[in-house]
Amino acid sequence: MNANAIPRRTFQLRPLIFFILITLGVGLFGGLLGGMVGYDVLTKPPLTPSASTFSAVWTVLYIMTGIAAYMVYNANDIDSGRVLRLYLLQLLFNALWSLLFFRFGWRLFSFFWMLILILLVSLVLAGFKYIRKSAYWLMIPYFLWLLFITYVNLGFYLLNRVTG
Repeated sequence: MNANAIPRRTFQLRPLIFFILITLGVGLFGGLLGGMVGYDVLTKPPLTPSASTFSAVWTVLYIMTGIAAYMVYNANDIDSGRVLRLYLLQLLFNALWSLLFFRFGWRLFSFFWMLILILLVSLVLAGFKYIRKSAYWLMIPYFLWLLFITYVNLGFYLLNRVTG
């Protein structure tokens, strides 16, 4: 916690549920937007998980990041609002990635979109680390998963591009 921080709030169930549900909701929205259209017919890069594995991992990661966002909110730090707005922005970028990658099939554009998402999450991580280190550590698996998904995204592009 930084020197300008106001003392932490006591545990509050409603904000915790809010942050978990908003994060899961945005993830579900992204899944509905993208729908994993054409996933089964694409040539997959090595280590690509099954669709059900993707869903399970995303669910766990969204719960963890929702808890991390709550922890930053609960820290009652003067910078929490700014960092949480960045958190919500990266969630939006994450949800739109599914639309771009699956529904529109823009694999290369999605790769660059993912790089922007990674940059946004890096900024969120820096803010979380500054405000509440335990929230930062809860976000690390999400960040690592995004790096892995970026590899998978690029692999899909390279293996399924149409040349001519």
